[in-house]
Amino acid sequence: MKKNVLRITAILGLTTVLLNSCGPKENAPLVYFPDMYFPVAYDPLMKAKDAYSDHDNEIPAFVKNSYATGLAPVEGSVAQNKDGIFEEGLLPKNADEYNAGYDASKKLTTSPLNPANAAKDIERGKMLFDHTCAACHGTGGDGQGPIVQSGAFSGVPNYADREITVGSVHYVLTNGRNAMGSYAGQLNAGDRWRVAMYVMSAFKKGAAAPAAATATAAAPATETTTETKK
Repeated sequence: MKKNVLRITAILGLTTVLLNSCGPKENAPLVYFPDMYFPVAYDPLMKAKDAYSDHDNEIPAFVKNSYATGLAPVEGSVAQNKDGIFEEGLLPKNADEYNAGYDASKKLTTSPLNPANAAKDIERGKMLFDHTCAACHGTGGDGQGPIVQSGAFSGVPNYADREITVGSVHYVLTNGRNAMGSYAGQLNAGDRWRVAMYVMSAFKKGAAAPAAATATAAAPATETTTETKK
């Protein structure tokens, strides 16, 4: 009889412990890892405070950044905006805003990217164009990509027949135009400028040559002129 009482007492005690350990966590009596129970979400622009006290968060990275939580990318990681190019603003809310933005974009004849890297930017722009745009626009920019040739889509213009600038090409890539949707989700701001630079370089003969190429081309001419004078 005594053994049965002990067994029943042990079972009831174990059951009580198990039930308490599986109870709601909002009022946990002892919390070893508070962030596991009460995750802290940081606003990128807020001051980093210790979530469990009134003291400033003394994590070295926060201290070094004046306690700001918007930290720079970790060394060796891929930066989300390594070009330093930010979005030009909110998407147009109506047709009037769109048309005004498109007209203004036509006045932009140079990209905001570093001109010293123009040759590399255009090279990358070609790669992105071939992967993203050529299906409709064609590798020659004539509007005869494989999708158009299949008859599935039509009305894609020939770049040679269009009055465009690097700014207007970037604007259309960002906001779309007519039947073409926005490619802001597929290409970041810097890469959209690179595609626009490639379009102007490859399909509009009046486009300015990259700064590096111009300097290289000018050097032999200078030497020839000097030799002629001698």
